Amino acid sequence: MNIDFKNVGKHLATRSHEAMRKVLMHPEAEGPAVHYYMIRGGKDQRNVTTWEPGTVGGEYIKTFGHYHIGKLDETYWIVQGEGVLLMQKLEEADGKLQPARVAEFKAQRVKAGDSVFIPAGFGHLVANVGPTFFVTVDDSPVDFEERDPVSLPGHADYSMVEQMHGFAYYVVEHDGAPALARNPRYEAVGSVDDGGLPVAEA
Repeated sequence: MNIDFKNVGKHLATRSHEAMRKVLMHPEAEGPAVHYYMIRGGKDQRNVTTWEPGTVGGEYIKTFGHYHIGKLDETYWIVQGEGVLLMQKLEEADGKLQPARVAEFKAQRVKAGDSVFIPAGFGHLVANVGPTFFVTVDDSPVDFEERDPVSLPGHADYSMVEQMHGFAYYVVEHDGAPALARNPRYEAVGSVDDGGLPVAEA
């Protein structure tokens, strides 16, 4: 087996609590030093992500969330734990995406053994709603020749999620179970598939 080791040092990236404050429901709340860990495989290997368990200000620990640039779909395979996947598609006006206006929103419970397909055009994030690490494998591409390929890969746009301080809904703990809480910064949310989750007050 002939493996090129030149990119090994670039594989690992983490999302710190300070970085995640930009998209939290309650950014002032205390949280773990690192929310989740990413091992990026590049074009020839899949990517592995591991979430810490717990909540920050009542919100389950989640990924930052992003939209894919171009016609790029993605598949997640759930390896361990329980999560909630959020997907949302933004409205467009004059060929430009409208960060504060969601045309379609979906929430889906996922668990070990599941696989989930994320169509092109949908932003997505995943929250860990179980008591253990949540672990996934995905096939999103990474180009190690990019300036910041692992933590902020060029095929993903994080800025619109940051602008809105998260997705249209947060995944929160309510009466000991996952629920959705509306993000009031969004001007409009069209069709909503709540995946059977109740909607609680933010």
